[in-house]
Amino acid sequence: MGLMRQDRAQRARAVVAAVLAAGMTAGCVPSTAPGLDPLPQPAVPVTRPGVPPVLPPAQAAQNFVSVVQRVEPVAEAICRERSRGRMNCDIEIVIDKRPNLPPNAFQTEDNLGRPVVGFTLSLIADARNADEIAFVLGHEAAHHISGHLPRQQQTATTGALLGTLLGQATGADPAALQQLQELGATVGARRFSKEFELEADALGAEIAFRAGYDPVRGAGFFARLPDPGDQFLGSHPPNAQRQAQVAAVVAQLRRSY
Repeated sequence: MGLMRQDRAQRARAVVAAVLAAGMTAGCVPSTAPGLDPLPQPAVPVTRPGVPPVLPPAQAAQNFVSVVQRVEPVAEAICRERSRGRMNCDIEIVIDKRPNLPPNAFQTEDNLGRPVVGFTLSLIADARNADEIAFVLGHEAAHHISGHLPRQQQTATTGALLGTLLGQATGADPAALQQLQELGATVGARRFSKEFELEADALGAEIAFRAGYDPVRGAGFFARLPDPGDQFLGSHPPNAQRQAQVAAVVAQLRRSY
């Protein structure tokens, strides 16, 4: 287990509550952490009828710590079940305390190859219930369990190589060659992005469910995000498709348990 093990939980709860209480709000500076594409961010807070209210800082902090304590061991157990020792399943959960970052969660790896799941403080503050935090944590852990990061890096490398070959074949100058390499890498990295997101939604829902949370309620945060639709080279599927995916997975899980 990572950040929230044993006596660290009380300290983490105090840190999160104190910073949230200080009036942290989402800004417009994107996360610079490496890893898979973050969730699409609204330019301004989205308010709609029926959307749960923002929680008091102390409750938001309590929800986060409690969720990590329950979801992290489940995610690690599923990781071990599926990888059978071929993957590092010691997930480190961290909080990005930099000010003015928008609500975001990401999955990456440290220099030793250990899986890392990160949350910005503004995401913790924006989560309207523990189920939302549980679903997001499960989703990000699922990216690691499914091997999405190395697969994305591989397709980006292949795309950059194809861009290079195209540039060389057409006699592109150095500047044009670099542009083709970057375009190829972008297309390659995003070739399976929507597929990866739906896979992570499905496995993330299972992780949250097995930890005792309601993934359907947790996926309610999609209602507060702008719908990415079906954009060219977009990295995320339409919100309705993702919510339907979660609902279908949970319905199947409820029949199985």
